[in-house]
Amino acid sequence: MKAKAAVFMGAHKDFEVREFPVVAAPAGYARMDLIASGICGTDVHFHNGKLAIEPPTVIGHEFVGRIEDVDADEAAKYGLAPGDAVIADIAVPCGECPLCLSGDDANCVRMQVTNGGSIDASPYLWGGYAEKNFTPLTNLIRIPDGVDPTIAATFACPGPTAIHAVRLAQRGGVDFSGVRVAVVQGLGPVGIFAVMYLKAMGINKVCAITAGHNARREALALELGADRIYNLSREGEEAVTVALAAENDGLGVDLCFEASGAPAAVRQGMEILRNRGVYLIPGQYSASGGVEIQPQLITFKALHIIGSSQYSLPDVRDYLEFLLAHPELHGKIEKLANKYRIDDINAAFADAKAGTNIKTMLVK
Repeated sequence: MKAKAAVFMGAHKDFEVREFPVVAAPAGYARMDLIASGICGTDVHFHNGKLAIEPPTVIGHEFVGRIEDVDADEAAKYGLAPGDAVIADIAVPCGECPLCLSGDDANCVRMQVTNGGSIDASPYLWGGYAEKNFTPLTNLIRIPDGVDPTIAATFACPGPTAIHAVRLAQRGGVDFSGVRVAVVQGLGPVGIFAVMYLKAMGINKVCAITAGHNARREALALELGADRIYNLSREGEEAVTVALAAENDGLGVDLCFEASGAPAAVRQGMEILRNRGVYLIPGQYSASGGVEIQPQLITFKALHIIGSSQYSLPDVRDYLEFLLAHPELHGKIEKLANKYRIDDINAAFADAKAGTNIKTMLVK
């Protein structure tokens, strides 16, 4: 038996679709059959040459699959069994550094990944862009009954990413019950989920800032909880900044969540926040250039700025619990994904880069 995988050949190069032998799961691993695997903004950064990774390799870290080969007794130790639908988590913290020991293993200083194995060494298929995947049992999270695995795959990385940013804010003393107006910058997968999540937390007014001309994206954001969409292309940056700075009777917004990845968004985020406003920044995840800011705003406004780059197993579990607790959102989430076969990887990437899709997923 063989399985197809899309092999990353380097920045700006087409992927190659190759076939690999399907082998038995090694000890401590499960072999999964693909249900859906998302194309993340990080993967786009690899392909654009803004993040480095050594080709040839199978990238992808949003794999959702069904366990088809595993030592049943070993799997049971982790609450898993053959036939379970699972999310494969990429992160392997060391467990020994100061951050791991403090309970912040998402920011481990010696972080390893599950998809870094060579395509020349068995079992070959470590990454997410494949019909089969091998992941350690320690990094598999069972998708609960009541959550369709394809729906769970839609935000398998964006959901935990947003949740971890909120978790870090809470650890830093941010009281979300005092947030009346929040703004999400960017309506990609992380931004869309952040809109949904912040609204579900009970924040009275959640606005979003986007650019370009994607009426479907804006309509779905409104459907998922956004109270108002500001479009930089239609309205202009200055008008949007003025409007949001006028929130809270002229104080500005309470919380800003940066999910666009555009460096200029940071400047605008600092401007629209009120004094002691909170700025969560999980979106600046590539070397996309610098931008001039006014650092005195940090001082004069006493801004609370929190970066967040990774997530860990508890965030994935919290994401699944969120989906389980909000079945009314499932039908809306289902509309967000555009699905492609492994053979169509280059078309999928072209559409993801063009912003045609909200979420791009590979399916079998």
